[in-house]
Amino acid sequence: MSELELMAEADRRARSYLEGIEQRLPFPDQAARAGLSVFSELLPDEGRDAVETLQMLDIHGSPATTASNGPRYFGFVIGASLPAAAAAERLMLAWDQCAATYDTSPIAATIEKIAGRWLLDALDLPRESAVGFGTSATACALSCLSAARRSLLLRQGWDIERDGLFGAPEIRVVVSETVHITVRKALRLLGFGSVHLVTAPVDAYGRIDPDRLPPLDEKTILCLQAGEVNTGEFDPLAVLIDAATKAKAWVHVDGAFGLWARTSSRRALTEGIEGADSWTTDGHKWLNTPYDGAVAICRDAEALAQAMNSDAVYATASADAQKNLTLEFSRRARGIPIWAALRTLGRAGVAQLVDRHCNEAAWLADRLRESGFDVLNRVVLNQLVVRYGTDEQTAQIRQTVIDTGAGWFGMTVWQGRPALRISLSSWRTEHQDVAGLAEALSTAARN
Repeated sequence: MSELELMAEADRRARSYLEGIEQRLPFPDQAARAGLSVFSELLPDEGRDAVETLQMLDIHGSPATTASNGPRYFGFVIGASLPAAAAAERLMLAWDQCAATYDTSPIAATIEKIAGRWLLDALDLPRESAVGFGTSATACALSCLSAARRSLLLRQGWDIERDGLFGAPEIRVVVSETVHITVRKALRLLGFGSVHLVTAPVDAYGRIDPDRLPPLDEKTILCLQAGEVNTGEFDPLAVLIDAATKAKAWVHVDGAFGLWARTSSRRALTEGIEGADSWTTDGHKWLNTPYDGAVAICRDAEALAQAMNSDAVYATASADAQKNLTLEFSRRARGIPIWAALRTLGRAGVAQLVDRHCNEAAWLADRLRESGFDVLNRVVLNQLVVRYGTDEQTAQIRQTVIDTGAGWFGMTVWQGRPALRISLSSWRTEHQDVAGLAEALSTAARN
């Protein structure tokens, strides 16, 4: 089979998969998962046929997928891929570009630059900011926090590129009690040990309490949240950023999914966020682009470019080349699906997508309260945290609903006790899917 015929066969199987996506179980059953044992092979001495390999993936792999690209997946703020974004990704894979610089891919460099401008416009963040397209919130936080540390040390007269960290002035990092693990991981990788992080107390909603904010100064990085991972709550950004600005601290905002509220009628939740120094968000969450697409945004473009610079004698590029804004040198053009999603949705479409999920989350919260569930958060965005009766009952209700196929969602721990965590973020999810989930949860509780 020729290369083009093999690609056509892959496309045929992909189309077949998508045609049945709405009928797939949100989580594969035991038989499908048991079927994965066929992949436990020894490395073959001689290469196997490409068509056979593709068939194996589809026949035994497709049934064992989570239907996170379907309408009834309510876990982890995983949005299904918009058709335009998925199609752009497919064409991009055929191009097979190294999207490091203009020299390696003029089309990637051009589109990603435009996508960056559009993101700053849609999110209404400082237009002079640098925008890097990375793999994940973790990688993008690492880039932004590297720029933050470098900038704060330079103010103290310390050149980290030349002198490293040995003997460097101490940089303090203040994080929320509910800080996301990806921020903790990025800080750990940068050498900020967990015992040295300064924890800011939070209120009953999981937001940093401004009255108990630890002292800030010009050697401090303050990490804030736009969309707490469980409740969807926002730190009181305007007050906290104003305090940090007066202290000359650096403010980084983790907005993996919550930053998109700024595009919608929930914009008031983000008041003051434009005063921060850096932000991260994901395309593969609420913008519904394929996975492996996140964004690092830094107000001081030079700071990010210097912290991430990877120019070499054989491969120099402009400061805003993606290899000089992100962790990767050899990289795929992650900004292209984001560009395709923004172009296809437009400003109004992004707002409608965010508002629809927020409205559905509020509706679901009301139905669950009527059925005797304790809704533990204020449901300001697209997240619900709920319990029913005892911890054991709560866990059993989840398993019962998953077994019916009405939806998949995860468990979390909120204020010391297990709870159900339900997220709405897929463009495929319609009201009938949310209503089906409400009915399944209520039925499980009654029984």
